[in-house]
Amino acid sequence: MADSRLDQKLARSALYIPGDQLDKLAKALERGADEIIVDLEDAVSPAGKDLARQAVRAWLHALPDLDVGVWVRVNTGDLRDLDVRAIADAPALTGVVVAKTETAEELVELDRLLTSLGSTIRVVPLLESAASILRASEIAAAPRVQRLQVGEADLRADLGVTLGPDERELLHVRSAIVLAAAAAGIAPPIAPVSTNFRDLEAFRASTEAMARMGFVGRACIHPAQVAIANEVFTPSQDEIASALDVLERLEAAGSGIAVDAQGRMLDEAVARQARRVLALIR
Repeated sequence: MADSRLDQKLARSALYIPGDQLDKLAKALERGADEIIVDLEDAVSPAGKDLARQAVRAWLHALPDLDVGVWVRVNTGDLRDLDVRAIADAPALTGVVVAKTETAEELVELDRLLTSLGSTIRVVPLLESAASILRASEIAAAPRVQRLQVGEADLRADLGVTLGPDERELLHVRSAIVLAAAAAGIAPPIAPVSTNFRDLEAFRASTEAMARMGFVGRACIHPAQVAIANEVFTPSQDEIASALDVLERLEAAGSGIAVDAQGRMLDEAVARQARRVLALIR
């Protein structure tokens, strides 16, 4: 049985673009990212929110058909409603990243609003506080949730955490998010941003570590990070061949059990891993 979480291609990279910087918006689709996250929240000053909202709406409606996911990070409080109403009807919009999500009830209310607007877009809750991390399982099970993301800058401030070189201080948080997503049956999460965009070797090392933990992509704040995220999360030719072989052998066996060329047993758990590999092919 196919894994419903992998019905769509998984994003290896998601590049944040400030919603009020029209020059960067114009070049956003040329940066090589699998997804774009246009930011109406922290990247935009309070005085510029209205103009940014209008600019992003116009940009969304001018987009052609494309093979890039387009998300918009919306504000909190009363501005969230204004943001959503402005962009929900854009054909090119994949969904909204909900800044500072605290409870599943917020997403239930958002679902009601989107339904009233006739929108079928998806939702990515951004968990940025200790309370939201502890509610990750409930939030993951809310309506329209595609995947989870963690906003670690705000979270570190909330926890009083300072990251060391191996970032072990947030290991438990990252593992909890992967676990919550799997338990809810939604897509695996993409890894949080690194604000140190000049140290690309450190970025690669932490990205590789999070790939081993179960993340399938990474959010980026600079185009230089995109190429690394794409490389880390792109399956090798050997991995692709192995995944295809697993699925072909199980299909040929006509049952839930098969054997590979080395005599190892193949079952649905192995097939799920194979489908995840194929979902990362671009």
